[in-house]
Amino acid sequence: MTTTAATPAPPFGRALCAMITPFTASGELDLDGAQRLADRLVTEGCDGLVLSGTTGESPTTTDAEKSALVRAVREAVGERAPIVAGVGTADTRHTVELALAAGKAGADGVLVVTPYYSRPPQDAVEEHFRTVADASGLPVMLYDIPGRTGTRIEPETMLRLAAHPRIVAVKDCSYDFLGTQKVLARTELAYYAGCEEHILPLYAVGGTGYVSTVANLVPRQLRSILDAFDAGDTARAARLQQQATELIESTMSAGLPGTVTVKALLNDLTLPAGPVRPPLRPATRETVAELRAAYERLRAG
Repeated sequence: MTTTAATPAPPFGRALCAMITPFTASGELDLDGAQRLADRLVTEGCDGLVLSGTTGESPTTTDAEKSALVRAVREAVGERAPIVAGVGTADTRHTVELALAAGKAGADGVLVVTPYYSRPPQDAVEEHFRTVADASGLPVMLYDIPGRTGTRIEPETMLRLAAHPRIVAVKDCSYDFLGTQKVLARTELAYYAGCEEHILPLYAVGGTGYVSTVANLVPRQLRSILDAFDAGDTARAARLQQQATELIESTMSAGLPGTVTVKALLNDLTLPAGPVRPPLRPATRETVAELRAAYERLRAG
């Protein structure tokens, strides 16, 4: 894609995977598995990795585990792909601590989710993000996912935050396509689709790419959507997006968190994953069989 003033260079690449955090059978952090998975994802088309996000089970990993994961993945991928570390919490002070630790561990950027549970008003949301961005020397990707946090980053708040020199990107799970386009039209924020069904629609109106849970499973297939669009073959891009719909729905909209379904299928494929940590519970055999069937149909297509 030709970069123009309206389409700034992707700060973290285009095709980003929201990587799971592999655990051993006993539930400990599996750094060797994380390195093998990260290498596979980059080799198969991911040009950026997001660690310790929702898919990475960040609520149940310790601060030390988060830093160890960044260091291990950095060792595995070197400079082949940017690493964005999830550091968002409901506590501004703790978020700042995690952002500083991520930088020391080797992250290239931080993903900061809206503070959850306490439901802060918009001026407090804005101050939270500014405080984190001021404290850390790393570029910041805002994470707008009101369905989980209970609080939206309203478009007007996003417009003000876009003026901060280190707030450069958004992972968009707002399901407000109009609001997203309003911000796209008035800022140079790099917008990444956080919901796989929006990969092509958001890219077509000026988005930067995606941060995808499903990319843990089919990195090449999702990247091909962007590649086809960039090549000017919009009809092929649409077909590829449509072909991915069954696996996207099975993984993300089947009544289970994406972490559960992705880890279940990765385990079935004998790829690094391991168990989920409580309170999450493993998928049933029937669910795994359905996921595997959808996966095989997409691979065959």
